[in-house]
Amino acid sequence: MAIHEDAGISGKGMANREGLRIALEMVRQHKDAVLVVAKLDRLSRSMLDFANIMKVSQKQGWGLVALDLGVDTSTPSGEMMANVTATFAQFERRLIGQRTKDALAIKKAEGVKLGRPQVTSQETVLRLQEMRAEGLSLRAIATALNEAGVPTSQGGAKWHASTVTAVLKAAEARE
Repeated sequence: MAIHEDAGISGKGMANREGLRIALEMVRQHKDAVLVVAKLDRLSRSMLDFANIMKVSQKQGWGLVALDLGVDTSTPSGEMMANVTATFAQFERRLIGQRTKDALAIKKAEGVKLGRPQVTSQETVLRLQEMRAEGLSLRAIATALNEAGVPTSQGGAKWHASTVTAVLKAAEARE
């Protein structure tokens, strides 16, 4: 028995789920193995991903047990309950997304500034403006900043033309 987890990673998709990838590889290698998950909606909130996991489990001959529901997919009734639950998990994910989108639209209409605030130093902003005034392209400015090791407004180390544009627009809006 082995325990693998993807703590802090959303169940909405399969990307960046190293613990799940390892667990799926382990059950694939062992005949009559069982993948046990604490909560079915943490395995996946995508019907497509869940259906794919179910298909693979049936093809490879391993079972799936969801402890929160007492569901064992090796039985027809367990498979049906797992599918119904997965449908509701996806529905819940879509509702959360819609509520978030609606709330952000309301805040934007109220004039609230959304997103992380720009914290680019004034020195960097002036440098960008000077380089642009000299006729450098946005891409050339980004390359120069990257080569000089100038951090982005969020502390990152990689400038892009779109990042340069955002900083220049923000500076222009403040003027």
